[in-house]
Amino acid sequence: MARQEINRSGEMEVFARVVEEGGFTAAAKALSMTPSAVSKLVARLEARLGSRLVVRSTRKLQLTAEGLTFHERALRVLADLDEAERSVAACAVPKGRLRINANVAFGLHHLLPLLPKFTALHPQVQVDVTLTDQVIDLLDERAELAIRGGPLRPSQLMARKLGESRAAVVASPEYLARRGTPQHPDELAHHDLVTFNFARHCDEWPFLIEGERVHYPAHGRVLAGDGESAAHLAKAGQGITRLGVFHIADDIAAGRLVPVLEAFHPGDLETLSAVYVGHAGPLPARVRAMIDFLAVEVDVDWPMGREP
Repeated sequence: MARQEINRSGEMEVFARVVEEGGFTAAAKALSMTPSAVSKLVARLEARLGSRLVVRSTRKLQLTAEGLTFHERALRVLADLDEAERSVAACAVPKGRLRINANVAFGLHHLLPLLPKFTALHPQVQVDVTLTDQVIDLLDERAELAIRGGPLRPSQLMARKLGESRAAVVASPEYLARRGTPQHPDELAHHDLVTFNFARHCDEWPFLIEGERVHYPAHGRVLAGDGESAAHLAKAGQGITRLGVFHIADDIAAGRLVPVLEAFHPGDLETLSAVYVGHAGPLPARVRAMIDFLAVEVDVDWPMGREP
């Protein structure tokens, strides 16, 4: 009966952390325990096993032969437990409120049109969508999933690539008829540009000039807070803008926007990623379901070599 009350997996976890951190004090700090509590737990484990596992000294901690064997097998057991928990979590029925934050263009052209299919597949999930091109803190906004475009800043968030899309410099036929079509990036200095007003916006546009990547200043006469607004302004003849083709492909196909300076395209692609908090434990089934769904359903790939 006493044996059943022993938390053997907990003992293994503490012992493994002692080995990983190289001492009782560091392990105690990582586990939010006191050093004496960690020391007593390891001593109790040794007494129960009838073998010394560690040799304590003031400078460092060494494992005995028995300690090495126990540590190796403990790691295997803990890994199996983690896998078992992940498997159960993955099989759980997706349900509850799923808060998603996405940039405006992706939300309007990809996420929102796909939601009826997702909610039909997962009727117990309530989807709460916010569209903004501002970068938010997922924890502050209580969002479980965000869609980000471009390179991701180093963080403890997890990410899954959904696809990638090239960008295009575009303008409306009306604007080009009125102001002329630029034949070289140098000519942009004499044109009206539509750019962005948010903090993470880069005010330079890249071009490939004689094999060298050159960044040209892009100071807009009109500034927009999101890509969709910039696209509408460009279609209204306000000027030239640079946007991801993934959300203006229909406008280009319909002739509402015309690509310019394609001969100087630098060949870069913007990655679209699903970003989520994943370090605190298994993902809720509703988050995993949405990530897997978007990875299959979203089509934003627009490789170079295919005319926009």
